[in-house]
Amino acid sequence: MQTNISARHGRLSARTQERIEEKVEKLQRYFDRLTAVQVTVDLEHRETPSVELNVSAKHSDVFVAVDRASDVMSALDGALHKVEQQIRRTKEKRTERRTTALKHLDVPTDDESESK
Repeated sequence: MQTNISARHGRLSARTQERIEEKVEKLQRYFDRLTAVQVTVDLEHRETPSVELNVSAKHSDVFVAVDRASDVMSALDGALHKVEQQIRRTKEKRTERRTTALKHLDVPTDDESESK
């Protein structure tokens, strides 16, 4: 998975970028087809920075989340939570559509239906 971290109106320290990358890589636990993550940290308002996540996956739409908090890591946690919810909903929709094949359904035999 390719991770790209950028900042607007300021700079992020190397340690902060490493911590962001560590947290973002945990998204693969939820969906193994993730291809790229774009993290944009907006530091225009220093007291309430915002974090925007754009996550792209194979054969799926782009997941987008934005969160604002008192510090960068709190905003990142909020945005990650939002993306996780989107990924879970998408996976539920995909697996929900699968039905049990006819050969696996239990069909009552003639003996069972006559005894009732």
